[in-house]
Order: sequence, then structure tokens, then C-alpha cells
Amino acid sequence: MRIVVIGAYGHIGSYLVPKLVRSGNDVIAVSRGQHKPYVKGTEWEHISRLSLDRVKDHEFNRKIAELGADVVVDLISFSLDDTKGIVGALEGTELSHYLFCSSIWAHGRAETLPVEPNAMKTPLDDYGINKYDSELFLKEEFRKKGFPSTVIMPGQISGPGWTIINPQGNTDIGVFQDIADGRPIVLPNFGMETLHHVHADDVAQMFFKAIEHRNQALGESFHAVAAESMTLYGYAKAMYRFFDQEPDIEFMPWPQWVEHINNGSLSEHTYYHIARSGQYSIENARTLIGYVPKFDTLETVEQAVRSYIDRGLVSTANGV
Repeated sequence: MRIVVIGAYGHIGSYLVPKLVRSGNDVIAVSRGQHKPYVKGTEWEHISRLSLDRVKDHEFNRKIAELGADVVVDLISFSLDDTKGIVGALEGTELSHYLFCSSIWAHGRAETLPVEPNAMKTPLDDYGINKYDSELFLKEEFRKKGFPSTVIMPGQISGPGWTIINPQGNTDIGVFQDIADGRPIVLPNFGMETLHHVHADDVAQMFFKAIEHRNQALGESFHAVAAESMTLYGYAKAMYRFFDQEPDIEFMPWPQWVEHINNGSLSEHTYYHIARSGQYSIENARTLIGYVPKFDTLETVEQAVRSYIDRGLVSTANGV
């Protein structure tokens, strides 16, 4: 098949494109510039490259439609207007499958657990609202017009090579350094809120499986997450063990914790992660498209932290 991947050199695309090439597909990698993928491999020598800027190029949607793709994987649609534009351009072409990358951030606070991917959602911020609006639009287009779409909602994409969410629920790498040095860290509340790290390779697997099992995937929504979630407390303890240190974990009620952190950006980041605490079901993905996560949550974060050490972002005296 001819498969167009929009945002091909990002976290997901870096793992997805090689899978598609190895399966014998004709892959066109679309990005804003001459970026390099996170994952190297000879597969990148067997793709076509196209530089297009969705924001700056007013002909973006038309140019994508003119590629004559069987499948379009859209990893960088962040607004309802983006989604409406690409769908309008693709309608009437020979397209057989459009895969939209949403996010578990489209969910708000959960009422029952595990959260089902096709459930009604109450997003908490503009990012989640835009993703959910696009989901609803695609569902309606599928129901009324048969537009062949699938929605995939990754968790907190993680793995070697980029910044992951730490045990406090934000991206402060210094937290890992504190743990590596055996210093105490402070968690909000009781540390029982959950995070949902997922290896980028497993997210790519989800997209690949959905393409492979198109008939079962059409009109569906799937959570691209690990089989389990991890509490802030469990995550912190695991990191102390990783660095061969004794856990030294303190807790503070949310208002005091925000004052303690004294960084509005970090505390806001934490808030939006832990406000969505819960567990996200992958049962329909297992049943319909055969999704089985390759990595569990701890394996994923350990790979990322090893990458921090290898890149000199976190130092350790224990030779971890």
C-alpha cells in the first residue's frame, strides 16, 4: 500500500515508518523540514520524503490528497480545523484508512475504572478539548458518510532519546538527579495518582496493527498505553531502586506542594497529569487488532533514564 505518515520523524513515526517499510509498503514521510528520526535504520533509505508545513502552507491538505495514498497516518493534527481540512481533502480520493493520533488527554476526570476508549469524555484543557472535538467529528463522519477513520490515543509517550514525565508528574530532569544522589523528593498528596508511560515503539505497534486489521479498526478508538499504570509513589520507589538508593519520599497536600515546588509551569504540568489519574483499558485493542504491549511501564521509564545517563543529563556515582 501507499502510506503517507504526517509527522514521520517524531517519536511515534520514528518507530512506525520502519515497520511499514519492512512490511513492503510504499511510505511517504511528511515533515516540516529535513529532520532526523529518533531511531536509525536502513529502512529510511527506502522511503520518499516530502517537506510540508501544515501551518504555513495553505495548500497542505490538497497536496496530501494528491499523493493518492491508500492510508494516511496523521500524527500532528492538533485542532478541529486541521482535522476537518484534511478529511475534506481526502474525501472522494481512493483513501481506505485515515488514522488520527489523539491522546488520553482527551479524557478528563474518570468516573469509573478502567476507562473505556469509546466512552464520553470531559477534557480539562485546550489540547484535550481540540483532540476530543476531532474525535467526535471523525466518529460522525464515519457514521454518516463512511469516512474510514480510526482514533488512537497514546499515553505519555516515553523511551530513550527524549524527556519523560518524572515521579512528580512533570518534566524536571532534576528529580531524577535528586533520586540518583539519594536525596529526598516530595510528592503531591499521597502519591497515589497514576501516570501512563508507554514506549513509543508500542504506540507505533498500535498504529501498525490498526492498519493491518483495518476492517476491525474502522470507526474505533483505542488507548495506546501499557497494560498497567503506575502510581507516583510506585514510580518514585522504582527509581530509587534503579539508582541503588534507599527510598526517601515525603508527601505534601497539593497547596503546600505547589508552594514547595515554587514553579508555576512545573506545578501546572503536574496538575494536568495527575488530574487524569486512572487506568485506561486496552481490551478492545487486544481483541480487535491483536495489540500486546512489548514493554511494561517500568521497562519504558528505565530505558529513558538510562538514556539520560548516557547523554550526561543525569550523573550517578553508582555506575548504574
